[in-house]
Amino acid sequence: MDCVSPILDVATRLWDCTAKRAVYVRELQENLSTLKILTEELSNLSKDVMEKVEREEQLKQSKRTHEVLGWLGAVQLMETQVEEILQNGDQEIQNKCLGSCPKNCRSSYKLGKIVTKKIDAVIELKGKGRFEVLAHRLPCAPVDERPMGKTVGLDLMFDKVRECLEDEKVRSIGLYGIGGVGKTTLLQKINSEYFGTRNDFDVVIWIVVSKPISIEKIQRVILKKLEIPDEEWKNSSKEEKAARIFRLLKAKKFAILLDDMWERLDLLEVGIPHLSDQSKSKVVLSTRSEIVCNDMEVDKRLKIKCLTPDEAFSLFSDKAGYNLVNSHPHIRRLAKIVVEECKGLPLALIVIGRSMANRKTPQDWEQAIQALKSYPANFAGMEYQVFRILKFSYNHLDNDIIKSCFLYCSIFPEDHKIDNEDLINLWIGEGFLDKFGDLYEARNQGKEIIRSLKLACLLEGDVWEGTCKMHDVIRDMALWLSCDNQEDQKHKTIVLDHIQLIEAHETVKWKDAQRIALWDSNINEELSLSLCFLNLQTMILRNSKMKVLPTGFFQHMPVIRVLDLEDNGELEELPLETYGLESLEYLNLRLTSIEKMPTELKNLTKLRCLILDYVFGLEVIAPNVICCLSNLQMFSMILDKSDIKTSKEGFMVSVLQELECLQYLREMSITLPTLPAIEKFLTSQKLQKCIRNLHVILRSRGLEEMELPLSTFQRMKSLTFEECYYLERVKIKMGNGEKQGFSRGLFSNFFNLVRVQITGYNGFLDLTWLIYAPSLERLMVNRSDNMREIIGSTDDDIGDSTEIEQQTCLNIFSRLEVLWLEDLRNLNSIHSRPLLFPSLKEIVVVRCPNLRKLPLNSSSATNTLQSIAGKPSWWKNLEWEDDNLKHTFTPFFKELL
Repeated sequence: MDCVSPILDVATRLWDCTAKRAVYVRELQENLSTLKILTEELSNLSKDVMEKVEREEQLKQSKRTHEVLGWLGAVQLMETQVEEILQNGDQEIQNKCLGSCPKNCRSSYKLGKIVTKKIDAVIELKGKGRFEVLAHRLPCAPVDERPMGKTVGLDLMFDKVRECLEDEKVRSIGLYGIGGVGKTTLLQKINSEYFGTRNDFDVVIWIVVSKPISIEKIQRVILKKLEIPDEEWKNSSKEEKAARIFRLLKAKKFAILLDDMWERLDLLEVGIPHLSDQSKSKVVLSTRSEIVCNDMEVDKRLKIKCLTPDEAFSLFSDKAGYNLVNSHPHIRRLAKIVVEECKGLPLALIVIGRSMANRKTPQDWEQAIQALKSYPANFAGMEYQVFRILKFSYNHLDNDIIKSCFLYCSIFPEDHKIDNEDLINLWIGEGFLDKFGDLYEARNQGKEIIRSLKLACLLEGDVWEGTCKMHDVIRDMALWLSCDNQEDQKHKTIVLDHIQLIEAHETVKWKDAQRIALWDSNINEELSLSLCFLNLQTMILRNSKMKVLPTGFFQHMPVIRVLDLEDNGELEELPLETYGLESLEYLNLRLTSIEKMPTELKNLTKLRCLILDYVFGLEVIAPNVICCLSNLQMFSMILDKSDIKTSKEGFMVSVLQELECLQYLREMSITLPTLPAIEKFLTSQKLQKCIRNLHVILRSRGLEEMELPLSTFQRMKSLTFEECYYLERVKIKMGNGEKQGFSRGLFSNFFNLVRVQITGYNGFLDLTWLIYAPSLERLMVNRSDNMREIIGSTDDDIGDSTEIEQQTCLNIFSRLEVLWLEDLRNLNSIHSRPLLFPSLKEIVVVRCPNLRKLPLNSSSATNTLQSIAGKPSWWKNLEWEDDNLKHTFTPFFKELL
């Protein structure tokens, strides 16, 4: 019995082994089928993952994770291996004898074993195909390229900065020097030509610090550069943002470029980590004061020096004009004297060089040099060197009006983009342009003054732009000039920006001020002020969060002329003493929430300009008030369509009736929200001749055709029809006997029209008359179901079609910059012939399915076009004269999202 047990044990083991091997052979066909099914499921999962990955990579600029990349590769390899196994399996099954027994049991066994293992491997791989994260968002470029023109005399200093940046012991660098010496230009050169050519920094962040320092503004710039979504930090506290920035930057090799610093900035308070040997990160700052470098404890200070005489002469000649400088030997000699007076300061060389470009004779140059040398500069240091030079350009402005207008620009905060229209309105309110009498002429002169200041480089921005900007150095100089540099006049102009709460003791120094401008600042509403502002002529308070103004604030302002409260969205009422400012001539309440204009408004009898645009919630203008403003020349009341209520509809007719009574009214901007208001306007020649901006909103029935007299357009700047759903036609009304000479004389009637907007209009609107608007810059037409063509064939209302065809060949839309067409289902033509569009920058076409051709040829918008925006399907179906023309404009196409 003892001998039998081992034998049975061996037999059992042999049977188990044989049985397992038999399973591989017996279930081979079934397992092959299972493997095939599982592999197909794996392949389908792989395709799903691939589609999701590709979608994220395309739409979100992401890159698939290494895990996903490895898994997709493993699936591809698995598919290849399984395909080979399945082929071998088919062959093995076909080789069976008697339909069931394999010819080669050993071969079937080996294959069966491989199949079984591969099934397990496929199941395992399939289980790994569920990913929480498919792709990571790609980081933006480490360095933002910044626009930079040709530099003169900075190469040597750039090399010094580069040496410092490559020195591992130098973590921070301070660039300092007088205003206008080229610190920002050098910093831009470092940004582009040093950091922009390296790949060992994770991120390079450019920050304009300015003054006063705003920690949260700086944090905003950093977080956006690090591509942190707004929703993750915009409601966070300053400390929470700093902690977030610290965690992000601590793990990176970064470079921070801080431009225009005026005082110490606590980098840790921002969230910027301490510069350690491990991170090898860098900070480079620019400032006018070496003290800031000391306060910032920089490792290396570099003074940016003025240009050498040769460099300065080269820069000056470039700005004044090489041909002019070399046109006469005396002028060349005198030019070197001017360059010497500039002391190599680049900003002065540029400004004065351009100013001298208009002086054509040696005598002109001698007079200019004498003026430059005789300027009584009596202040030391940086201000002395900068202001003395910059005032030379100021002194050579043509007249005192331009000088006053220039100095006034300094009342806007630093780095503020000034709207030209806003600026001219204030100039008019201040009386700077009074000598021109008529407001129309005053506006034209205002535009010319802005143009001349831009050409003189005292204001920044292209001549054709609707905005301007004052360089901070020039702004400081202008403020100094406004105060006459006298000790007792140092508070003549007060400009404050981003002051959270102004208390009573801080207003004491305002008592002698002539102009006060508070931007993004708030006066304590609970104060009861009793100060006498005996000299105050101008008060600008914009973009505050105040709901009411302090009691007594306007009590003692006997000579105030301008009160500008624009963009105080929470301001619901004015103190009653406001209406006692008998000297007030300009009142701007735009974008406030003033609820009513009381009877006391009639006390402002000297008021010449009243602006009530977008005053949300204004329910009442007391009757018989506006007609008492006997000196009113400019009135503006443009309403937002969302704010048109029954109460406003009711008093608008009364407003028009009272405006009609004003003897000196010369300019009016108005919204006509009802049929009675429209009828009143159309029956008043006085109001028609005064209209500057006309905004028509007519949601009710009752007016199918509107006929605008030709005289309405003589001074009109913008024309808007909005939500006029029942208006079928708008016509231009011609006077008797004018038709024959219409084509030749119309330019003067439409010369001032620069903007036309048609929104929500169902009629057959004929815009052919726009060919006579030579100054038109923006044309926007949307939601007009029945419009078929923008400029079409003419009828008797416009004039002879032959004349129009001749005009078509000339300068139709010669100044048009933006053409916006949206939701025009039946529009099929802009114009039947190609147009030159010499000023066109942007075309936008949205949901205009029948517009199949644009009026463009090879000569259209050759130097100005920036984009043609629309849907790819629309662009694909556009018709072109030939493939070359399509190829010319294809690079300008931008897909609308």
